[in-house]
Amino acid sequence: MPIHYRSSPVSEPFLFDSIGCRWHQDRVVRPKGYPLYHYLQTEQGRGTVRAQGAEYILNEGEGILISPFLRHSYANDTKEWLTTFATFTGTIAGSIDKMIGNRPIVLIEKEQGLQIAGLISDIMQHWDTLSSDSHMLSLRCYDLLMHFTNNAHTRALADEPLYLRYVAPVIKVIETHFSTELTVQELSGRVYVTPQYLSRLFRRFLGCSVYEYLTLYRINKAREFLVLNPRMEVQQIAQETGFADTSHFIAMFKKTTGVTPLEFRRLN
Repeated sequence: MPIHYRSSPVSEPFLFDSIGCRWHQDRVVRPKGYPLYHYLQTEQGRGTVRAQGAEYILNEGEGILISPFLRHSYANDTKEWLTTFATFTGTIAGSIDKMIGNRPIVLIEKEQGLQIAGLISDIMQHWDTLSSDSHMLSLRCYDLLMHFTNNAHTRALADEPLYLRYVAPVIKVIETHFSTELTVQELSGRVYVTPQYLSRLFRRFLGCSVYEYLTLYRINKAREFLVLNPRMEVQQIAQETGFADTSHFIAMFKKTTGVTPLEFRRLN
């Protein structure tokens, strides 16, 4: 059950905080999520991941990337569940959100999973050499992260008429106008469908509702402000990210990340 942890300060754009394979996976419950992007893939057996009110079954070769501070749990469905995993950090780890299209969850199918497993296996085999060359290790980490931006699910969205017609335009509005007052009613009206139908499409293609996507996007932007602008007041950050009420912003931030904005700033 080989596993390696980062043993040096974060000084490169992307780095593995931990990485491992052939792990005898036990049941895990994280009501406050994990503080970093976390990838989990089945090597042998089968397991189920629960997040955002949905269940994701991971058969052999299938994996899931989970965004930071997202409440989740997972457990084995077979007597033995062997997994491959990696967690990601780095000086610009905050850009992973944009790399993966601000999706809270990225599912990896078997074909892509086999490529990822091969990369992780190679990194594990050469860990002693790579760990002494942080720049090369950062490049290998980036190479692995790129598989989440180019996975089959992402490519398939470009061929989905419903995604292109209804979901993509709404995402563009959210990314452009997240600092202004936006409601699901208004967003659905822009593409001439009901809020319920638009949320069904979001959940189908992105694994979350419109409201969840909008909130997570705003919270991710708030995280950037908190880290990159250490003198910026929480009230101003709330306004800049589209929250009219500071108390509501703090409550939603803690619900999403497990900590308050000031606690997050201190941790980072």
